[in-house]
Amino acid sequence: MKYLVSLPQHASNYFHKLSGKPEEFWYCTSDPEGSQVGSGGGTAWLLSEAWRNDSGNDSFNDWLQKDSRILIHGGGQSRRLPAYGPVGKLHIPIPVFRWQRGQRLNQTLLDLQTPLLERLLKAAPSGTHTLLASGDALILSEHTLEDLPNADVISFGIPVDPALAANHGVFICDRKQPTSLNCMLQKPSQQVLRDLATDYLFYIDIGVWLLSDRAVEIIMRRSGWDADSQRYADNIPGYYDFYGDFGLGLGKKPTQIDEDINSLSSAIVRIPDGEFYHFGTNKEIISSSLALQNKVQDQESIWSRNVKPHPAMFVQNTSLSITLKPEQKELWIENSVIGKKWNLQGSHIITGVPQNNWELNLPKNLCLDVVPIPGISKDIKNWAIRPYGMHDAFRGAVSDPKTQWMHQSILQWFKDRDIIFQDADISVNDDIQDAQLFPVLDNIEFCGKLISWMVNHNNSSELRSLWLSTRRVSASDLLVTADIPTLDNQRKRLRLSGYHALRNNYRRSVFYQIDLDAVSREMAGAEEQIPKMLPNSADPLLRMHDAMFLSRFSGYQIQTIQNENSSKLYEQKAFSILQQSILEPFRKNKVMPVLGVYEDQIVWGRSPVRIDLAGGWTDTPPHSILEGGEVVTIGLELNGQPPLQAFIRPSTERRITLRSIDLGAREFVQSYEDLEGYDQPGSPFAIPKAALCLAGFHPDFSSQQWDSLENQIDAFGAGLEISFLAAIPKGSGMGTSSILAGTILGALSDFCSLDWDQTEICNRTLALEQLLTTGGGWQDQYGGILPGVKLLSTRRGFDQTPQVRWLPDMLFTQPEFRDSMLLYYTGITRIAKNLLSEIVQGMFLNAHDRSAVLRDMKIHAKETAEVIQKGNYTALGKKIAKSWELNNLLDSDTNNAGVQQIINEIDDLSIGYKLPGAGGGGYLYILAKDPEAAQLIRKRLSDNPPNNRARFVDMAISQSGMQVSRS
Repeated sequence: MKYLVSLPQHASNYFHKLSGKPEEFWYCTSDPEGSQVGSGGGTAWLLSEAWRNDSGNDSFNDWLQKDSRILIHGGGQSRRLPAYGPVGKLHIPIPVFRWQRGQRLNQTLLDLQTPLLERLLKAAPSGTHTLLASGDALILSEHTLEDLPNADVISFGIPVDPALAANHGVFICDRKQPTSLNCMLQKPSQQVLRDLATDYLFYIDIGVWLLSDRAVEIIMRRSGWDADSQRYADNIPGYYDFYGDFGLGLGKKPTQIDEDINSLSSAIVRIPDGEFYHFGTNKEIISSSLALQNKVQDQESIWSRNVKPHPAMFVQNTSLSITLKPEQKELWIENSVIGKKWNLQGSHIITGVPQNNWELNLPKNLCLDVVPIPGISKDIKNWAIRPYGMHDAFRGAVSDPKTQWMHQSILQWFKDRDIIFQDADISVNDDIQDAQLFPVLDNIEFCGKLISWMVNHNNSSELRSLWLSTRRVSASDLLVTADIPTLDNQRKRLRLSGYHALRNNYRRSVFYQIDLDAVSREMAGAEEQIPKMLPNSADPLLRMHDAMFLSRFSGYQIQTIQNENSSKLYEQKAFSILQQSILEPFRKNKVMPVLGVYEDQIVWGRSPVRIDLAGGWTDTPPHSILEGGEVVTIGLELNGQPPLQAFIRPSTERRITLRSIDLGAREFVQSYEDLEGYDQPGSPFAIPKAALCLAGFHPDFSSQQWDSLENQIDAFGAGLEISFLAAIPKGSGMGTSSILAGTILGALSDFCSLDWDQTEICNRTLALEQLLTTGGGWQDQYGGILPGVKLLSTRRGFDQTPQVRWLPDMLFTQPEFRDSMLLYYTGITRIAKNLLSEIVQGMFLNAHDRSAVLRDMKIHAKETAEVIQKGNYTALGKKIAKSWELNNLLDSDTNNAGVQQIINEIDDLSIGYKLPGAGGGGYLYILAKDPEAAQLIRKRLSDNPPNNRARFVDMAISQSGMQVSRS
């Protein structure tokens, strides 16, 4: 998949530097210089230029079919949003959402657009390789769009109020066939839409279109492309309007007749939970940002602890020395230095202001850009000062009384200052966009004085003369002369200094919800000193984040032994805080084990294993504590038996005897020190030792204290013999260690009269894994200890007790479905601890990419549960395939050459497959296309096993979960 981006010509030269996007996958150009080619011609030009850039021997049509691509139009003069005209609207810095983790302070509109666009293109039908998107709109949707209709043109829409729809393109659809496009209208009146609503549905065009290769070929022809000569008639496209010409020719009853376009099949897809945010004007950059910030009102979801509605004030990458007041609303201040002597009235967009000592009063509804432009040498800085009105359209002749500048007729502005166009070398026929209104100075303090004269009525003859005599540029000039690197460097400096202010204000700022890995990399690159840790009085969650942030910060600095050691110590501190926070409730609520069996009784616990169908990893602290988790899981017996078992019997010896049946190992525990050996790497008895501690056989967790374990066992009335087995290979990915821990805890609960229910056992298993330092979440133990198929959901916070929603087991028990499911042991082993540590580090750091995948995993889990409720086997197979895809996105080592070799053997016969748990080995869960395909898979892998351990294992859904009984 590749991205093709169009920007203003000057901005396109800096695209890769500004965006950080790799040239291998991102191509950027601009519309032909000096030509008006329209949105259709611009699309054709972008495609043909990208084809030429690839420099292959393929014809254009062959190139078109070879790869998928996303086209984003971000060019144009940006007349209604001048501030970001020089860099293109795609580079508008979007404030971090106060309700989301993992975003970055340097994120742009482009960064936020791409995830949904990629999802839509991946879901496109075969023969559709091109997605076209508008560069000034942000579409958000958590819904997974699958099985898109097979059509030449697929348009995406959102239902909106007629008042908003009247300003955009609108798709009209029959109510009885909501995916069938009737026609498209451009900016229909509200009355027209109300009249149509009786029989039709209407959706706003959000600027996202999927185009088949045939549709693209028509657009190319209409733009003047000759397929035989592989060129345009005049070497550039002719004018062609994609929306006004191509769009209006689509549908069952097109509003424009064009036989080629009319013959294309078309469909409209409503994005179910779609949200549309437009960033096309000065007002919209504020209103859309405000709507984004306030779209979530749930106090638990607002990380900055500021639960009031976000004000219409946005300050980014800025040094602000004044206190903002509520009446100064509708503010956008970015990449600027605002001094103590500034007076802001409200309704401003302010960008690019360098360090200054100005005394400036900015009237209401006035905006200001300060744009650096190259001087006569590198040592001389020049600044163009551009004041304008919030509602200025920058359109119309300067001699037209209706043409507005700074919220008044431009004629009035000249009259008030006693200036005529001729004196200013401005032609009366000039469009205001091309009028040289904006002075260029090399003295920053003179800039402040001249700004004040321009925006406030002032009769200063000195400043009038300065304005007339100095070099001036137009808005059009700034599009091609702006010193973009200087603007970007200033933004980076201000952002870097802002990190410190955000971190110091940690109680109310967004600092610990942003991507701390990116922050630490940037700060370390600037050779910043390592900050001090947060105080112990700070919230444990913030202290966890902070410790890992400092670890990564140290790691990114110039490598020394001292920094390397500091990095490790900070990392250990982060994990220690997490461990202690999870263990604290169990250290406070101590227990008292009391012998609860007769001397000749044995307590027997046995449990199934589990397969996580969707949502695995979202249950893992700290992510689940920060965001809550969603996991669909199923308990399974293997070869007719629950494979995890534990036996406890009383002993006359005053000690604890531990036996691992499957490992053939034995150990005697006679002291508290022996029990504390649970943290020894590789110990076969770490799990039962930790379980005994949590059951009260250690002072940290016992409500009564003894001098020694021997004395405690004397008081207990018997020693303990604990035998256990895992009749399943190590590293299976089936939750073995966690479920075995839960099984031992369940048996201890019965043996020691602790009366723990399944929830308490599972929660103590979570604590047990923290004692072992292996970490892990709650889905393994809940998946196996509870029977059947279920959706497990937790909320944010340290109480990670899931809500259980039981799902129907029809797909797993009825023969036609059950016989299509296979479980295959790959013979490949992978231990999850090191992987878990790496993933958890990313959780502490709110790492952007992993945070996004984890969000998708939660959504995917809910959708998978819905598919199971509907009893749709094919859809479930596709969801399992999606689970595998998401696991691979979270960790590239989920798959490997050995696993892929097996997958290659079965892929054509399967709908979906995945490795349970962390992946990398263990078991492969397969959903074949039908029972016959399942038999073929069995034959292929049985005839050609990848190793001498690989084998099929019979599985059956567990209807009982964990069972504990006595002899």
